[in-house]
Amino acid sequence: MFWTRTGLLLVVLLVVSGLSMWVSNELAPGLGRNLLTALGTGTLVSAVVGFGQTLITASAAQRAMLTPVIEESRKALRELSAEYRSLNQEFFPTHVFEASTEPDRAFNALIMSDLRQTRQLWFRGFSGRYAAARMLLSPAQWEVRAVLADPRERGAISGRARHQARHQGASADFEKIQLALHEEIRIGLVGLYLARARCAGIDVTVIADPPLDRVELFDDCVWITLYSAVAGAPSLYPRTLRFSEGSFIYDMQRAEFARVHAAREAHRFVLTPDTSRAEFCAHFATITGSSLSEAEFLDLEAKFHQFRHEFSTKAELES
Repeated sequence: MFWTRTGLLLVVLLVVSGLSMWVSNELAPGLGRNLLTALGTGTLVSAVVGFGQTLITASAAQRAMLTPVIEESRKALRELSAEYRSLNQEFFPTHVFEASTEPDRAFNALIMSDLRQTRQLWFRGFSGRYAAARMLLSPAQWEVRAVLADPRERGAISGRARHQARHQGASADFEKIQLALHEEIRIGLVGLYLARARCAGIDVTVIADPPLDRVELFDDCVWITLYSAVAGAPSLYPRTLRFSEGSFIYDMQRAEFARVHAAREAHRFVLTPDTSRAEFCAHFATITGSSLSEAEFLDLEAKFHQFRHEFSTKAELES
């Protein structure tokens, strides 16, 4: 509004000055011509001076009033951006991998990178096959805590069985799926035993009611695989989220691991590089309720290595 009124006044002065000059040029020399010339010259000078004064006044007003407002606004925006980034770090994942029917190469490359850089690996899942395979594919050394499903409890198997049934569709045989899942647990236990040499120790806890979602917690991040998600249920590999250290999800999962590890009713045993096969077979019998003969151990070992080879090939991991 200020510039509109000032501009209109300057235009009027310039028009009056121009008309006065033009009319004075048409008149004969005399008093009238002199008056019009003086009027045109005066209005022109007034327009120029007024325009200059307006620029000076506007510039001073901007420095006195507008600039502090702009600086305050920028400061508020910076603070808001910092708060938003903090909220992002606390509540939002750093990476999201959607459900798929085949191993995601980018997902496996990133989780292997996190695995190589961590000293502690806390794993909560169903059988531990993938964790054992990744440990054998990495040269690092870790302290491992693994929370697995109790094969003697029906409730520990049924959740994963329902996920497998959704993946297989209408032709799914639920009883056959349950038997296959029991076999996966047996294979996973043997895989963890084979991976013991890569670790300072593997603390294995078996619980009767494991959450359906898989959690892999490292020093600076946590990975959550959402087997409980309805979206993408037909996919073999569910949606997976990665959260950084310091996030709400990271702290919550770390506290949950501590709670499960301290539970008195959970069955627990420790595998170290010095654990013999006889000691492992004794743990195996306690956890599964069935003894493990030499032939059965070799069969499970061969099945685990076959799984590891197939997984590493599909995921394009270095063996």
